[in-house]
Amino acid sequence: MSWRPTIRARAWLALVLPPGAWFAFQQGLSALLHVRCDATFIGIAWGLTSILICALALRIAWPLRRHQGALANPWLARLAVAVAAIFALAILFQTLALSIVPPCIA
Repeated sequence: MSWRPTIRARAWLALVLPPGAWFAFQQGLSALLHVRCDATFIGIAWGLTSILICALALRIAWPLRRHQGALANPWLARLAVAVAAIFALAILFQTLALSIVPPCIA
């Protein structure tokens, strides 16, 4: 027998993953670039990985948008779709800024 999380747990996971990915990307990249400012490639790879985490959250939430369960679960899933898109966009802009502006400029 395999364990599968409940609809509520999946909706909350999809809601929490994108802000967590963004926060880890922003704070971790800041710490990395303070120590080693020539690590642009690592930052871009980290940004793309964070965007993939947002896409995973979107993938989790998408089928739950119209689920006929408790009243809050479809609402949370629809909110998670919007949150995933917003944080993916923020991560994308930060990654593009990292690739355009060299972080070693003093």
